[in-house]
Amino acid sequence: MTAGLRARWTSGRSLRFRVTALVLVVVALALVVIGVAVDLSLDAQLRRDQQSRLDDRATRAGLLVAAGTTGAPLVEAVDGQGIRAVLLDAAGRRVAGSVDGPPGRPPMRPGRPDRPPRDGELARTVAVPDGTRLVLTVDPAENDDVLARLRAVMIGVGALGLAAVALALLAVVRVALRPLDDMTALARDIAGGERGRRLRPERTDTELGRTAAAFDDMLDALEDAQGRAEDAAAEARRSEVRTRRFLSDAAHELRTPVTGVQTLAESLVRQPDADLARRERIATTLVRETRRAGALVADMLELARIEDGAPLDRREVDLAELAAAEAERTALLAPGMTVQVDGPPTRVDADPARIAQILANLLENARRHGPADGTVRIEVSRDGAQAVVDVVDEGPGIPPADRERVFDRLVRLDDARSRDAGGAGLGLPIARALARAHGGELRVVDTERGARLRLTLGALRAGEQKEGL
Repeated sequence: MTAGLRARWTSGRSLRFRVTALVLVVVALALVVIGVAVDLSLDAQLRRDQQSRLDDRATRAGLLVAAGTTGAPLVEAVDGQGIRAVLLDAAGRRVAGSVDGPPGRPPMRPGRPDRPPRDGELARTVAVPDGTRLVLTVDPAENDDVLARLRAVMIGVGALGLAAVALALLAVVRVALRPLDDMTALARDIAGGERGRRLRPERTDTELGRTAAAFDDMLDALEDAQGRAEDAAAEARRSEVRTRRFLSDAAHELRTPVTGVQTLAESLVRQPDADLARRERIATTLVRETRRAGALVADMLELARIEDGAPLDRREVDLAELAAAEAERTALLAPGMTVQVDGPPTRVDADPARIAQILANLLENARRHGPADGTVRIEVSRDGAQAVVDVVDEGPGIPPADRERVFDRLVRLDDARSRDAGGAGLGLPIARALARAHGGELRVVDTERGARLRLTLGALRAGEQKEGL
């Protein structure tokens, strides 16, 4: 039945009619299947009975032949009870046996060659020493009367059963669906604006009770979905605002170096005859501005790769060793700043290059915001199953209101924007993204002086080693 036919069949039909009709169709199909199964089973059983009788009669004939019985006595001894026995000579002519044969088969004349058994007939042949052969046959048509009577009974009983089921269904469905009227009225009230109302069935172990409970759950889910949709819309608006701010800040950050590159390049073109010292200064500044723009673009691409799930080269590493290596590197880059590393060996399963990048960004942040000759402490410790790395500087600190904002892209606090050494505001966002990619976290915690940024990662237990190492 196509969708169009189903639509035409169900249009204008009541639920009671459809339920009754569908149940009757199912019952009718079940009766047909049962009838066919019974008919086939009975037919097969009758054929097995015939085969068994033929086998028994053939066995009996073999015993008689072995005892020396031949000719008409042999035929008379095994003929009857639905089994037809015919003795044929080598040419296939009847020597002895029934002339009429089974019902519906033309009689055979003496001396006429017999025909092989017809389709559906069961037959057995017993060889006789005198050169003749005894043919035992049974015609399955004798089962037709039994099957015909059985089919007539099943059809009559099935029709009466369908009529009784139809009457019972009409009464039962009418009573069972009566509560739907109350549910319909209440649903209309809810659709009219009273969304706080619910059906709240007293029993939920019945079909209608479960339907009412599901309807209430649907209304609750719709209200929750509406709330989530409103929250998602608000978050989308906030995300759009952040994206616009990010693009605006990125354009602002890139505009300065790009404008400088353009200006310096134009100066080199317009003043080809300038003195060598001036051209060298212009070229040096051009290289500096180009590197500044390239670094900003590289940081933005790096952050995008991290957020897209760039793979990590995880292995067992010691946070204390990584911290010491980064402290030495920072001391070479900023000779006036002192970096102290304190803490026991703490092993984690992480990407050493990425962890080193996190520490480098945190130390660079401390260098930018702390005094030029100040001290930065890297404290490595363990808190239960967590490995903790604190980077503490002696700068002005981070106000509580800005402790989450500093991890946004291209965000710099006001005091850093006024300084020429201020970064682009991507170091901390990259560091936090890398920490979360490892399953850890990076946040600002309270401290008495300066700023304390804490990195937490999952630590390996004592004696534990990553597989494959």
